[in-house]
Amino acid sequence: MEARAHQFEDAEQQQDAATLGMWVFLTTEVLFFGALLLGYSVYRRAFPSTFGEASRHLDIVLGTVNTAVLLCSSLTMAFGVYQAQQGNNRALVRYLLLTMFLGSLFLGIKFYEYYEKYSEGLLPGSAFVWHGSDTAHASIFFLFYFILTGMHALHMIVGVCLLLVLAIRGRLGRFSASYYTPLEMGGLYWHFVDIVWVFLFPLLYLVDRSS
Repeated sequence: MEARAHQFEDAEQQQDAATLGMWVFLTTEVLFFGALLLGYSVYRRAFPSTFGEASRHLDIVLGTVNTAVLLCSSLTMAFGVYQAQQGNNRALVRYLLLTMFLGSLFLGIKFYEYYEKYSEGLLPGSAFVWHGSDTAHASIFFLFYFILTGMHALHMIVGVCLLLVLAIRGRLGRFSASYYTPLEMGGLYWHFVDIVWVFLFPLLYLVDRSS
């Protein structure tokens, strides 16, 4: 089966256009997260001891588990795209569902972390509770933490919804060995979101852990 839109001369041109469009979109996402990370890096360099102290209030075990979960989800996503290339829709759907499960598990762990920080009074604002030194800049660390991980979680939610749509289309037999472009684009998006976390984890959780 080949689903080619009328404005394209052939399937190859359509795939090239879709790939270019996705990379342009991901470039804007890199700029978005890059600006946030630049701001975080400036404050981290200016107040290293405070950011290090604040970072030690994050749960490194849960952060490590979530890192492993996302790396596994990238693997299952890659397997799903491979099964689509082989024309095996049944296996494709299984891998997409497994990837969705891992993504949902990541979100569940992250929301539990948010609840922990809320319970400890580490939510930036008037109710922020800090028993260490330099309360103002500790609050800024957690502001960056919630913004960065919150935006990442939002991208994860979008990704899980995207995979659900792809799984439904796969179950209906909309993909074949000659047409799987949406799956490749979905895979690119999912891998990008995973890569963002690979940067967030050490920058947020591993600040000055040796002290």
